[in-house]
Amino acid sequence: MRSPHEIKAVIEGRLRMYLSRDHTGIRRAMLQLFLKIKSLTIAKICEYLNRSFTISYHSVAAMVGIIASRIGILHVIKNREGTHSVYQLKEQYTDMVAKIVGTT
Repeated sequence: MRSPHEIKAVIEGRLRMYLSRDHTGIRRAMLQLFLKIKSLTIAKICEYLNRSFTISYHSVAAMVGIIASRIGILHVIKNREGTHSVYQLKEQYTDMVAKIVGTT
């Protein structure tokens, strides 16, 4: 079983690798949104990102899915109807994301 410190190190490595493949800046911009606005839906993320980038709803959904499932730094809150999910950056990773997004 991994210690919490080891888990954070693994997540930090995954996040750095994910951002190393960000040639357009969209991934970094999305993470900055999560730092500024605590709760976001896919539609809101798409709305904000389309102000600076040309990106489809499905591309945004795929990026959020990767960040939530593979990297594991997002908390997913589903509404009762199951129509919209709200995504939040997990509190324990806020400082790490701010540090990485600012330096990467």
